[in-house]
Amino acid sequence: MDEITSVFVTESREQLEAMEAALLQLEDQPTDADILGAVFRAAHTIKGGAGVIECQFLVAFTHVVESALDKLRNGEIAANADLIALLLACSDHMGHLIGVLESGAAAPDDGLRADGDALLARLQRDWLSAEGAQDATPPVAAPDEALESSGGGAVETDCWHISLRFGPDVLKNGMDPLSFLRYLGTLGRIERLETLADAMPPADEMDPEACYLGFEISFASSADKAAIEQVFDFVRDECVLHILPPRSKLADYIQLMMALPEDNMRLGEILVRIGALTQAELDEGLRAQSAGSENAEEDAVPAPLGEILVEQRVVQPELVEAAVVKQKQVTDKKAAEARLIRIQADKLDRLIDLVGELVIAGAGVNLLASRAGHADLTEATSIVSRLVESIRDSALQLRMVQIGETFNRFNRVVRDVSKELGKDIELVISGGETELDKSVVEKIGDPLMHLVRNAIDHGIEAPEVRVERSKPPRGRLELNAYHDSGSIVIEIVDDGGGLNREKIARKAVERGLIQPGHTLSDQEVYALIFEAGFSTVDQVSNLSGRGVGMDVVKRNIQSLRGRVEVDSHEGRGTRFSIRLPLTLAIIDGFLVDAGSAGYVIPLDMVVECMELEAGGGERNYLNLRGEVLPFIRLRELFEIPGEPPRRENVVVVKSAGQKAGIVVDQLLGEFQTVIKPLGHLFRNLRGIGGSTILGSGEVALILDVQALVQIAARDEERSLSYSPGGRSGVAG
Repeated sequence: MDEITSVFVTESREQLEAMEAALLQLEDQPTDADILGAVFRAAHTIKGGAGVIECQFLVAFTHVVESALDKLRNGEIAANADLIALLLACSDHMGHLIGVLESGAAAPDDGLRADGDALLARLQRDWLSAEGAQDATPPVAAPDEALESSGGGAVETDCWHISLRFGPDVLKNGMDPLSFLRYLGTLGRIERLETLADAMPPADEMDPEACYLGFEISFASSADKAAIEQVFDFVRDECVLHILPPRSKLADYIQLMMALPEDNMRLGEILVRIGALTQAELDEGLRAQSAGSENAEEDAVPAPLGEILVEQRVVQPELVEAAVVKQKQVTDKKAAEARLIRIQADKLDRLIDLVGELVIAGAGVNLLASRAGHADLTEATSIVSRLVESIRDSALQLRMVQIGETFNRFNRVVRDVSKELGKDIELVISGGETELDKSVVEKIGDPLMHLVRNAIDHGIEAPEVRVERSKPPRGRLELNAYHDSGSIVIEIVDDGGGLNREKIARKAVERGLIQPGHTLSDQEVYALIFEAGFSTVDQVSNLSGRGVGMDVVKRNIQSLRGRVEVDSHEGRGTRFSIRLPLTLAIIDGFLVDAGSAGYVIPLDMVVECMELEAGGGERNYLNLRGEVLPFIRLRELFEIPGEPPRRENVVVVKSAGQKAGIVVDQLLGEFQTVIKPLGHLFRNLRGIGGSTILGSGEVALILDVQALVQIAARDEERSLSYSPGGRSGVAG
């Protein structure tokens, strides 16, 4: 696709998301003017952009939707559940049509076209009057017809006058000036059009890629000024646009002539030729302008409109102040949007890769400087290291996005699925401003979808069942996100019936997952639902119940170096907690070694370091200021040969509120770590989350602290359960 089409597709999908969100809000606030305006603007913007790139099948469909939205906005029809459901279906279809454009196809296939015709037929039959249905077909003019003048006869008096001067970079930015004029023809009829090329330089100074075109247009249309202006939204920063309404005053035309760069007499001749002015009116206006320039009236500064209205007691001063504040907020918002810039994802990924290589190279320089022993060199490399760290943080910040956009997609899912199941469910979103790496956000969508649909289908009961259990008939589903110990935690919480522990255990015994009579903790029982093909549902629905999905959820989360936990209370609800790293690229690490190998522990999970007391080898836990601290030895876990040193060290780490110790040989200090994924051969290794390259060129393994903490806690419980003294022996 060319550049302009690519930009249109991206921005149109954003508009569709805004349109869908506003339609969902409209169910609860059907008369809110701001929400109605937001829905209409989204559809109108998409139609305008589609007209500019001449995507007629999208223009034709969206025009009918826009007609219905216009009646809704003007209060001619009322919003109800049926209309909103139909408009949501139209929004989905617009997304499919944009997909057709994105694929490069000339038109939608027969099936998609039939779906669109069915939606339009419902809109016209149920919501557009006979007059509105006739007006629903967009007046699409043929390319040549839109630019032709009427040829003869008088120009209609009720014509807009449009002065348009394209900027020199319009062609370089992939815009076709004629396409804007063709789309303008879909809003009305171009009665007269004069082309100006006065800005064109001599031939030897001409830039063949620059645009020197200008137009004076007499335009007959029932559209308003805002609609005409939106035709040129894609080039508003690259053109000078003046629009005069029908029957404008002579002074307005004279003021326009003075604002345009061409000679006044030449502009006057053009205005007379296209019928905007008569020769007598032009002469009169020029004489008045000449006489007026000698007077000082133009130096008078008019009072602000707000002050005039207050003095005439038309409005209260408080209303004027509120309007000024609102206008400033809108202006600030537009200024902030103007500062945004779109960057292709692959360019950003390339930047992150280069920053990662810079981090590795910087570590090598630091190592060489420390070995050389020169104080000046060491100081210089430390400054470079700080700058590299700042560059790293800034580069990673570019990839950080708010998870709220992902959460908001589930408003539609909860609405549609709950209505399909006959349930009334409220979705509550919190922590949407929490940021994490873009790559993590993209991959977490599917696991969240499985968990949300499961909560709606299995977790939350039908309204009549909830009433029998003394619960409110409306169920509650929560999506929450927050930062914790250098990770992000995403929670999916429902107030449904919870998990049936006995049923899960019985099903696990039937499938041979556990042995009869084997005692498991609640967490271990609930974790069984993530086994492949595991399901306790007696009846399969079209949403779930086939045992497919939860194992995929766990696998996808583990591929992101995360984990998922379940906490449930029968009759009260279930909480799924997903813990993920903030980024998958670069982290601060703490370098240790065991034997001849180096290992990196994520620094944000390190609590403290301490020396292991002599004689600690008899047990796998120690007393940390009155607290039981289970620990795990890397030498034993990874079966590292050789005798351990006489003095060993314990790195105390914390994950998900649990503390554990990792026993290592030496502590080597902080280290910037570029995470390199392990190959498929090593994907099942316990306690390893990735690898990195040290400044010496050696490879060090990155420890999976979450997995190690679980291993240490499990070993501690097992050892204490067999100890005659239980936990009482820890104090000694």
